[in-house]
Parts: sequence; structure tokens; C-alpha cells
Amino acid sequence: MIARVWRATATAEGAEAYRDHFTGSVLPALRSVDGHRGAYLFRRDAGDRVELEVMTLWDSLDAVRAFAGDDISTAVVEPEARAAVLTYDTTVTHRTAMVDTVTDARWGGALPSG
Repeated sequence: MIARVWRATATAEGAEAYRDHFTGSVLPALRSVDGHRGAYLFRRDAGDRVELEVMTLWDSLDAVRAFAGDDISTAVVEPEARAAVLTYDTTVTHRTAMVDTVTDARWGGALPSG
């Protein structure tokens, strides 16, 4: 499992606008990519700013490439997302899961179907 991580900052209103964009546009697009396994949008309130972190989950780096293109370290940030946030990373990081307690039956998770 590969986790792709991206960060941004926003106002409280911008964070809500980004959430709406994420659920209305980003998630449907991700779900259409073979090898996409899920996503999280995290929020951390920090004074007058909100830190946002998006983590998308993938079967492999090839699946990431199907979404992001050949340069997988470049963030995919649509104009609507840019308008909602104050700052954002232009690059992403990727992490490989060493232990997966969600989908690995040995840890009590359910194996993905089919």
C-alpha cells in the first residue's frame, strides 16, 4: 500500500470550501482510477489558520502514475482547490505501508474483495 500525502493551509472558511471541493470533485475522480484504495482529509486548527493534509491510498506507484502522471512527486492541485487555500505544497510525498491493520486479516482487518 502506498500513501500519497499533500498539505495546505487555509482560513476556516477556505477549509470548508476545500472539503466541499474534495468530496464533490476529487473523490469521484480518484474512485475512477484503478488501484485507488481510499483517501483521508485531515484538519488541524492552528490559531487563525487551518492546516489541511490529504492522504490518498494506492495499490502501487503505477496506480499513482495513472492519477498523477509520470512525475509523481508533483502535486495535482485544481484551480478550485487553489482558490480555497492560502498556501499549498507543490510537491507530495509517498510512503509505503510496512504494517496495515485495516486490510490485513492477520491484524483483524477485512481483506479487500475481488
